[in-house]
Amino acid sequence: MSTRPRVVAFGASLAALSFLDRAAISQMAPAIAKDLHLSPVQLGLVFSAFGLTYAACEIPSGWLCDQFGARRLLTRVVLLWSLFTAATGLAWNFPSLVVTRLLFGAGESGCFPGLARVFRTWLSREERNSAEGIKAASARWGAALTPALIVALYSWFNWRQIFMLFGAGGIIWATVFYRLYRDEPVMEAKPSTPWTAILGSRSVWALGIQWFCHYYGFYFYITWLPLYLYQARGLDLRHESFAAGLPLFSAGAGSLFAGWALTALTRRIGSTARARKLLGYAAYGGAAVLLLLFTFIANAGLAITVLALSSFAAEFSGPISWTAAMDIGGERVGTVSGFMNMLGHCGAAIAPTVTGVLLAMSGNAWNIAFYCSALIYAAGAVCWIFIDSTTPLPSSHRATPPYIETRVSEY
Repeated sequence: MSTRPRVVAFGASLAALSFLDRAAISQMAPAIAKDLHLSPVQLGLVFSAFGLTYAACEIPSGWLCDQFGARRLLTRVVLLWSLFTAATGLAWNFPSLVVTRLLFGAGESGCFPGLARVFRTWLSREERNSAEGIKAASARWGAALTPALIVALYSWFNWRQIFMLFGAGGIIWATVFYRLYRDEPVMEAKPSTPWTAILGSRSVWALGIQWFCHYYGFYFYITWLPLYLYQARGLDLRHESFAAGLPLFSAGAGSLFAGWALTALTRRIGSTARARKLLGYAAYGGAAVLLLLFTFIANAGLAITVLALSSFAAEFSGPISWTAAMDIGGERVGTVSGFMNMLGHCGAAIAPTVTGVLLAMSGNAWNIAFYCSALIYAAGAVCWIFIDSTTPLPSSHRATPPYIETRVSEY
């Protein structure tokens, strides 16, 4: 396999694995809550724990990637998150489960900034659009397959053993990655990090805030959705696992479509920046309207179909966000994409707990949670007014010796 397909294959498989491991806890939530005697608010805090440390560690991990290359960062990422995925199966009470999920979030941080640097290093600007679509689709489909996979594994394993099995899968991936990914010397100066330029950039902040809006809505699908389908829609385990996966499958399709549409629209109107803005408006505006429509539909099958369409639309924001971070960040793509993903996962951290609190305060009035998500999606559309996605931050270097950048070996 040549370099570029191999790079995309690494990105797609890692994205799928990361979201499979993230989504596993939502499908096993009923069994976990029963065994550990968790309340809805406690369960919401467990769901949020991952996002807290993931967000907190994104900028340091992205910075480390810029300084030392993607190979060492991504190897560390996969090994640590796999260890703490397995350790989740050892939790014996609420505090131990929260601590494990906090460590899991810290371990996985840097995964997507690392992949952003790999894609920027190896792929042309046009190739990045489709590669980001494939990567994002793989992530969503990894989460989509999780409910059906766990239902099948329940025939042989309990929830503790399944977490350990998933952790072992990550260690296998890391071993393959380490064997196939090689360091080759590249004569580049190590980039400095002008934090004033990053933190003073309106585009960087708007990019991060719209990513917050994206993940606030998305994380419902990999945390509370199975419980919603069971409690509010009355679906049994078999039908619930299919329905829980549908919005995630449609999210993957939306990512693939957006990767293609971004390239096609750019060619048609002659502006990458305008094409990204148009897709950003369509992503968040369409997701908000469809989510509101979903709350008025009584038929479960039709409602889930509309929810899946909302998820499809929201994912138009994926490829445009990551390719924008590559263009704005330039040589500091790891740090800028880490900043964006940090704010995004602040949304991921907040959303599950807010949903749990809203349910507790309203007597399980689920629609209130959906109204909140629709409003936040609408705010995401507004953010794209302020994003200049093709102007990079000012370039600067430190006078330091060349460093080793990660490259995929050709065989």
